[in-house]
Amino acid sequence: MNLTTLFSLVALLTSLVVGTVNAAPPNVLIILADDCTYNDLPLYGGQNAKTPNLDRLASQGLTFNRAFLSEAMCQPCRAELYSGLYPMRNGCAWNHSSSHSDIESMPHHLGVAGYRVGLAGKVHVLPRQAFPFEPVGGFDKNCVRDPTHPHQIDPAAEFMSRSDDPFCLVVALVEPHVPWVMGDASAYPPKSLKLPPNIADTPETRRAFGAYLAEITYMDSQVGQLLETLEASGKADDTLVLFSSEQGSQYPGNKWTNYNTGVHTALIARFPGVIEAGRRTDALVQYADVLPTLMDLAGIQHDTNRFDGNSFADVLRGQTEQHRQYVYGVHNNVPEGPPYPIRSISDGRYHYIRNLQNQNLYIEKHLMGVKGNGKLNNHYWQTWVFESFDNPKALRLIQRYQLRPAEELFDLENDPYEMNNLAGSASVAAIQSELGDELDRWLAAQADPGIEQDTVRTHQAAKQGRHRFRPK
Repeated sequence: MNLTTLFSLVALLTSLVVGTVNAAPPNVLIILADDCTYNDLPLYGGQNAKTPNLDRLASQGLTFNRAFLSEAMCQPCRAELYSGLYPMRNGCAWNHSSSHSDIESMPHHLGVAGYRVGLAGKVHVLPRQAFPFEPVGGFDKNCVRDPTHPHQIDPAAEFMSRSDDPFCLVVALVEPHVPWVMGDASAYPPKSLKLPPNIADTPETRRAFGAYLAEITYMDSQVGQLLETLEASGKADDTLVLFSSEQGSQYPGNKWTNYNTGVHTALIARFPGVIEAGRRTDALVQYADVLPTLMDLAGIQHDTNRFDGNSFADVLRGQTEQHRQYVYGVHNNVPEGPPYPIRSISDGRYHYIRNLQNQNLYIEKHLMGVKGNGKLNNHYWQTWVFESFDNPKALRLIQRYQLRPAEELFDLENDPYEMNNLAGSASVAAIQSELGDELDRWLAAQADPGIEQDTVRTHQAAKQGRHRFRPK
């Protein structure tokens, strides 16, 4: 062997060793807001909220312009995120119910690689054997407490620093979920606010919206403290940080709907040395893709057929600007109101929605103030109704929310608040047909029974672990 060959061999071996070292499983910190409409954040065009910590995080990482969840309710979207499965396959297709007891989630899949997998704050997934996160204290678990208990950072700091084993820590914050009582609402004077076009302009709406924005800023301060804690642990350079805003807020047409402001979520990713800072991507991703992505980055081999999602690690690495072709959505209003099943699909530009029983009036119990102890009910809705006698815009927004056509199609690029239904227009007939056919294919693949699934009896069975429907 000549000297040149020897040097080449040494260089090759050295590169392999360095590559092996750099390929060590990353730590993961996932921070979730609760009921935060994505485009109320300045990062996505919001004109009111102050979020300096999220803005800084975005400047250090990658912002996803087109990230979605499949169901705009707390429990189903978290079950999707943690399992990599859509609602029909993981079993949690209704709020306040339960997933199948034999599914596996982050603690199972990451645990095989030696990860410590913990969850601080709001849990809201069942059963325990399907989601065996290590409980981590310090953050309030009760999203409807009034006021929210102040957080303590020490348990999260201890979890991050406990050992050299890789960790995955989910911190599920409870802001800005109602009741909107945290933060400094005086920083958002009602008269100075710029309301989104899908919200009626009444004095009570403005007051409530200011309180909601204050909770967003309070949430942002918690994000900042978590990032400071990660930095103090000495592990920030070896940690993938993901922030997501969950589903939309409790304003009509956001949470509990398949509208864009319900199922579209904020997603920021930071991983020094892997993710280029200050980028944005139009790659289409969904909550079901997150777990396969974490497994890919950790070098965990897995059968892709076990998940509904696929890894977008190459998007994080900057190797591609594309991921999936479609994202899918479901809604089953039980137990938040009378049955109102909805299914939807988007290619990132166009959003097609089917209201399977549109002849019914859409009703949500907390918004309408028909049930509960009053703390979760929003009084601004009554002002919308009162204003509607003389205010055509308020009337239109009420009708948009409660009286829906069988089909809806929106151009998200030009109409992100979905105020102009294009369904039935000749100019979009081809895209409506394409999305409708693909939605039919997906529903069949998910063994979704449609209207039959959205019944009180089915929800009660799922809550008790006796699911009536299960895809093979």
